[in-house]
Amino acid sequence: MTERLAISVGCPAGIGPEVAVEAANQTTAPCLLVGDEATLRRAAGLRGIDASAWPALDEVSASTPRVAIWSKPGRGALASPPPFGAPRPEDGAAQLGAVDEALRLVREGRASALVTGPVSKAAIASSGAPGASDFLGHTEHLARALGADEPTMTFVDPEGLAIALVTTHLPLRRVPDAITPQGVAATVYWLAEMLHRLHGRPPRVVVAALNPHAGEQGLLGDEEVEVIRPGIEAGRARLDAAGLVMARLDGPTGAETAFRHAHGGRYDGVVAMYHDQATIPSKLLGFGDAVNVTLGLPVVRTSVDHGTAYDVAGSGEASAAGMSAAVSLALRLASTKV
Repeated sequence: MTERLAISVGCPAGIGPEVAVEAANQTTAPCLLVGDEATLRRAAGLRGIDASAWPALDEVSASTPRVAIWSKPGRGALASPPPFGAPRPEDGAAQLGAVDEALRLVREGRASALVTGPVSKAAIASSGAPGASDFLGHTEHLARALGADEPTMTFVDPEGLAIALVTTHLPLRRVPDAITPQGVAATVYWLAEMLHRLHGRPPRVVVAALNPHAGEQGLLGDEEVEVIRPGIEAGRARLDAAGLVMARLDGPTGAETAFRHAHGGRYDGVVAMYHDQATIPSKLLGFGDAVNVTLGLPVVRTSVDHGTAYDVAGSGEASAAGMSAAVSLALRLASTKV
C-alpha cells in the first residue's frame, strides 16, 4: 500500500499553499492537504490545477481519493484567505494549527509521514495562539509535542549529501556552551541511521569542527578536544551497539575541509555544529531543492528548505521543486522506517 502523506501547507499568505497543491498534484502518493480550504482552492487556481475532484474530508478510508483537503484543520481554518504577502494575526495561528493537526493525523495512523510547508516564525509567535509565543521552528515544536529528546535538524541536497546539526536556532554566542558530547553523539547516530536506510550500505560521515582549523590543537579553542572528539567516540559506540556498521566516521575536521571533501564524494554526510555552518553550504549546493528532515522523532517529518517568499506569493511562479523533493524523501523514509 502506498504511504499517505499529511501536508501542512504553511503560511496562507505565502507560497506554501501554491507549492503544496502543485506537489500533491504531481506525486502518485495519496496526500491530505491540511490548511484552510478556500486558501488551498485559490492556490490550485493560481497553478492551473483543477481541484474540483479534491473533496474536503474529516475521515480517511479505503475510498479516500488520492488528493483530499482535510476539512478539520484545527486552528487552521480562516474566515477568508489572506492578502498575498501580508499575514494577519489569525494567519499565524492558522499555520501552527495546521502543523499540529497534520501531526495528529500521523500520530493516529491516518497518514504515514508529515510534510511541512514554509511558515513565518514571527507571524506564529505574535499570533497569541496557545504554544505560539515560544515557537522557534518546526524542529523544536515537534520535539516538544512528541516528547523527543534528540531532535536532529538535517538537510539533504539534490545530490544526496546530508548535513545534520548539533545545535539549531540559537544566538551564535550561545552555541559553544550548547555543544555537548551527548549532542554530538546523538547527531552522529541519527545521521548515520538515516543514511543506512537511504543508501542500503554502511555510510561515510565526517564531523565538522567548531573552531577554525579544528582548533589548531587548542591554540584556537579546545571544544574539539574536550567536547567534539569525545562525542564522536560516544556516537561510534552507540552505532556499534545498534549494529550499524560505518564505512567511515572521521573528525573533528575543519569545516571548510569537511564540506569540500563531502561535496567531492568522500562522505555521504556531515555533522555540523551550528545552524549557518550547515545551511550556508546546503543552500549554495541546492537552494530550493534541498529537503529539511527532522531526525530523532517517532514520526517521519520532511520540509522545504526555503521560506514563505512573500515577494512572489500569488504570482503562481514559485518553484514547487523543493516541496516535491520533500514529498519524495518522506515517502522513502516512511517506507524504510523501522
